[in-house]
Formats: sequence, C-alpha cells, structure tokens
Amino acid sequence: MTAKSRTELMWFKSSHSTDDGPACVEVATTPDIIHVRDSKHIEGPHLTFSPTQWATFLPYASGRR
Repeated sequence: MTAKSRTELMWFKSSHSTDDGPACVEVATTPDIIHVRDSKHIEGPHLTFSPTQWATFLPYASGRR
C-alpha cells in the first residue's frame, strides 16, 4: 500500500485514548483488510490483518481470551 492510499483511509482511535497518551493505536478498515498504526507515527509501518485474523487477534489484545 502506498503512503498516498494509506492517508486516504478513515482512521479511528479509541475513545479511551488521549492525544498525549504513550500507547495509542489507530485502526482503519476496508472490506478485506484491517490496518493498525501507531497514532504518534502515522507515516511509519503499520500492521494489516484479514477480518478472520483480526477477530482472532482482538481477544488477545484486549486481555479477554
């Protein structure tokens, strides 16, 4: 994915995140890919997940497994 197309995504941050928080992530979704990036380094690398991978990952990330 190019930097231009990454910026065209609609990114969301948790309502629990603050602008000055040390560990905030943002998520953007497309029909086939969930994108995750560091909100402090938006031009840096990001993770991508398929919807199935994302559904498997979330319980581990939230501590609800």
